[in-house]
Amino acid sequence: QVQLVVSGGGLAQPGGSLRLSCAASGFTFSRYAMSWARQAPRKGLEWVSGIYSDGSDTYYADSVEGRFTISRDNAKNTLYLQMNSLKPEDTALYYCAKVVGANMMEYDYWGQGAQVTVSS
Repeated sequence: QVQLVVSGGGLAQPGGSLRLSCAASGFTFSRYAMSWARQAPRKGLEWVSGIYSDGSDTYYADSVEGRFTISRDNAKNTLYLQMNSLKPEDTALYYCAKVVGANMMEYDYWGQGAQVTVSS
């Protein structure tokens, strides 16, 4: 079965950095686009970033453009999100998701999520 296991969350100070990893299994990772999404307290799910199956194109929400970088290693079946210049409003539960179709915001599987807290 499909499994997406996120690691690397935690506490960071404003202006700091964190890197999330998502280990994928149960499907042919290199054939699918992948996305990161997040859910802040008392808010809905927000798409953050997406990447094509071969890593050739990446996309970002305006709220994270220029601060976050999505990447993938198809040999390791792993998706990454490098988060720099973190802000308190980046505090959320972060999920990696397997994209279905051509829309980076449509998913058929997502992982358990990792908590990212940005606070001084």
